[in-house]
Amino acid sequence: RRAVPRLPCTRMVASENVSLSPAYRRYPRAGWAICAALALAICTIPSVAMPLAQKHESRHDIDQLEDEWRDAMLAANTKVMDSLLAVDYMGITASGTLQSRDETLQSLSSGRLRFTLLDVSDRKVRFYGITAVVTSLANIQATTPDGKVIGTYRYTHVYVRDAQGDWKIVSFEASRVREPGPHKRTELH
Repeated sequence: RRAVPRLPCTRMVASENVSLSPAYRRYPRAGWAICAALALAICTIPSVAMPLAQKHESRHDIDQLEDEWRDAMLAANTKVMDSLLAVDYMGITASGTLQSRDETLQSLSSGRLRFTLLDVSDRKVRFYGITAVVTSLANIQATTPDGKVIGTYRYTHVYVRDAQGDWKIVSFEASRVREPGPHKRTELH
C-alpha cells in the first residue's frame, strides 16, 4: 500500500500542513487572475440566442407584417401580398389544399377569395435564428368558390429573413377550431 501524498496547497483548520505551494507564494493573486480570465472567456462566447434588443425589434417587425398581411387579405391587395410572400411560398388551406405564391395572389386578385371579416387574436411569435414562427387565432368571414366560410381558425405563418434582411412569409397553414360539444368522430385507417 502506498500512502497518498498531501497536497501542499491545502489548508485545513487546525492542520499541521499550513504551507502553501511555492507557486502560490510567488503569485498570490494567480487564482483570482485565472478565475477572471475564465469569466471573461465565458462572457465573450457568442450566444446562440438572439440579443434581447434585436429580438424586441424583430418582434415589432413581425407584428407589423402580420397587421399588413391581415389588411392586405381584407382589401385583396395583391401588391402588398406580393411583397410579403417569399418566391417559394407554400400555403396549406384549412381544407388541406396546397397553394403556391402565384395561386394565392391569383385567388385574391380574381375575387375567388374575398374576406369580409378577419379578426386576429392570441398571437404568439417565436424566433429561431433567421426564422420566426407565428401562431394566431382568427375569426373569419369569407367567400370562396365553395361558398361562404365563417368560423374560428388557428393559423401558422413561418417567416424567414432573406439575404436583404427582409422578413418573408415562406409558409402558411390554417386549421378550423372545433366548437365545444359532441363531434362526429372520423378515423383514418
